[in-house]
Amino acid sequence: MNTSLTMTDGAVLTVAGVSKTFTLHLQGGQQLPVLRDLSFDVPRGTCTVLGGESGSGKSTVMKMVYGSYATDAGRILLAHDRGVLDIATAEPRQVLEARRRTMGYVSQFLRAVPRVPALDVVAEPLIAHGTDRDEARDRAAELLERLSIPQRMWNLPPATFSGGEQQRVNVARGFIVERPLLLLDEPTASLDARNRAVVIELIRERLAAGAGMLAIFHDADVRDAVGSSIVDVHAFTPKGLAA
Repeated sequence: MNTSLTMTDGAVLTVAGVSKTFTLHLQGGQQLPVLRDLSFDVPRGTCTVLGGESGSGKSTVMKMVYGSYATDAGRILLAHDRGVLDIATAEPRQVLEARRRTMGYVSQFLRAVPRVPALDVVAEPLIAHGTDRDEARDRAAELLERLSIPQRMWNLPPATFSGGEQQRVNVARGFIVERPLLLLDEPTASLDARNRAVVIELIRERLAAGAGMLAIFHDADVRDAVGSSIVDVHAFTPKGLAA
C-alpha cells in the first residue's frame, strides 16, 4: 500500500491519465489504440456513468478498474485499507484483496461453480468476507426474495435458470457485501420492469450509505434514475480526440 499517492478529496476512485492499446497478435501484431488520457473521479455516495456509443471502450475501462486489463499509462487510484492502492501497478495479490474487501463487480453474466445452489452462490462473497455461514445465507435469502427468485429455486444451481433469473442472482451476489466501490456493467440488461425497479432501489440504498459506483447502463431510465454524472468515454478515444 502506497500512502504517498494522492486522490481527489471525497473520491473512492480516481482515474488519472489512463491510456490503453490492444495488440492484435493474430493480425501481425497490429496496434489498436482504444483510450488516451482518460481521467475522472468517483466521489463517495455518487454513481458515475460511463457513456458513449458501442465500441467506445466502456467495458475496457471497467475491466481496467477491476484489474482484469493492464493499462499502458496513467493511474487507477482506489481508496483501500486506510490508504491508496494504484490498481494499474498493483501486484495480483493486492488486486484480489481489493476485490474481496473494497471493490465489487456486477457483470452482465453470472459466473458460478456448476451445481452450487443459488443460495450459496449469493452467500459466498459474504462468507469469504468473514460472516458466519448461517447469517450469510439468511442475508442471501432476503436478497433473492426481494429480487423475486422463488424459495423453491434457492437450492437449485443457477445454470438451470432463465437469463433474467440468472441476472437477478448475479445482482444479489454483487450487492450482498457492502463494499466502498461497486462496478455495475449492465446490471438490469435482462430484467423486467418490476425487477429493474428493485435494482434501482438497491443502488439508491447503497449510494445513501456512502458507496461510490461506476456503471454502464444502456437503459436510459435506469441511468437517469441513479446516475450522478456521465463520463463520455468516446471523447477519450483516439478517434474522439481527432474529431
